[in-house]
Formats: sequence, structure tokens, C-alpha cells
Amino acid sequence: MVSSTYKDTFILRQAIIDACLEMNNSGINQGTSGNISVRIGSQMLITPSGIPYEKMTPEMIVTLPLSAENAPKTTVKPSSEWRFHRDILRAKPNVQAVVHAHPIYATALAMNRQEIPACHYMIAAFGGDTVPVADYALFGTDALSSTVTKALANRSGCLMANHGAVVVGDTLDSALWRMVELETLAKGYATSLSIGAPHILSESEIDETLAAFKDYGLRTAF
Repeated sequence: MVSSTYKDTFILRQAIIDACLEMNNSGINQGTSGNISVRIGSQMLITPSGIPYEKMTPEMIVTLPLSAENAPKTTVKPSSEWRFHRDILRAKPNVQAVVHAHPIYATALAMNRQEIPACHYMIAAFGGDTVPVADYALFGTDALSSTVTKALANRSGCLMANHGAVVVGDTLDSALWRMVELETLAKGYATSLSIGAPHILSESEIDETLAAFKDYGLRTAF
């Protein structure tokens, strides 16, 4: 008889694969450049390295203790970005899922090392009046993990200099939703810059929006 715990884990593993496929189908990611992790007790489930999403199976999703200092020696390697997934989940106990991707507009701003200001009230979905840019470091390194975790200290999303973007959520669905919102915001900001200068909302206007977001359906404790 298959245990309920095994069934629940299998369902969650499949949900991670489905989210990866949705990222690519929606255009917020390309190829295998994105990766996803979900907290499960004192461990995380994370996408494997270099395997096309359409070929991924639930058994390929890697289990990694949040206490791990090194990647497990398994047949299927975890994403090369497992370090910042681990460190974000360590630093943010209320966060259940981390999504990393290379959305075109968010990545373009990251290439410019250009944060997103309060040009639209949905900036509040990321916990403040900006979406900051994490400093550049080589992918897969402790240095990158450090810069990303620092940028996310009081935020639920950030750009990654010359790289891409990362967001968090209370659930996998909310994290995926937030990545879509980040790319939409980045596209709107980039378009606004191309036709003029966007008006930036005031601190009080953003504070008002942040208060309203406390009752928003998809929210994260920052």
C-alpha cells in the first residue's frame, strides 16, 4: 500500500514540473534556465540540473536538506542554483516556494542593473517601493546566494544583475503568480521609459497599497 506521505510528495513533485512547463509555455522562461524549489518540512524539493522540463519525471525532483552545506551525491544533480534556494528558505521561514527564471523584460532591466521603482501600485506585491537588483556574482556560487538573499531581506522578489529574477511565495502557486506579475511590471516599466518618463508613486501612496495588500489573496510574509 502506498503511504499518504508518498502520495503527497509525488503530487508536489508533479506540481513543480507543471509549474516549470507553465513558465515556458507562458514565455516567462526559456529552456531549462529557470528552477523551482518547494519547502517540505526540514528539506526542499528542487528541480534537477539541465533536464528539459518536458522530459522531467517526479522521481527526478531532488530532495535536499535545508541544513546541507554540499549538494547530495545523487544520480540526478540538483539545479546549479540550489544554494540560493536553500538560503532563501533558511532566511524566510514563512516562504514555501522559490521560483527563478529569465523573463525577457525583467532580465533586460537586470542587464542594465536597473531596479524597478514605484511606477505602478503592483510594486507592493514585492513588499516595498522598489524591486531591487541583487549584485552580480557567478551563477551557482555562495557569493550569488549571498547577494540574492540580501536583496530579498525585505522583499518577495528581486532582479539579479546580468542574470534574471527570483521571487518567493507562501505557496508554489503564489510564487509562480508573483513571477508573472514581476515580468508584467518590468514590461510596463520598460515600455513607459521608451515613450517618456513614468510618474513615480509617493511613499504614502505605496504605504497605502501595502496596507491594502495585507488582505490580498496571494500574499507573502516578507
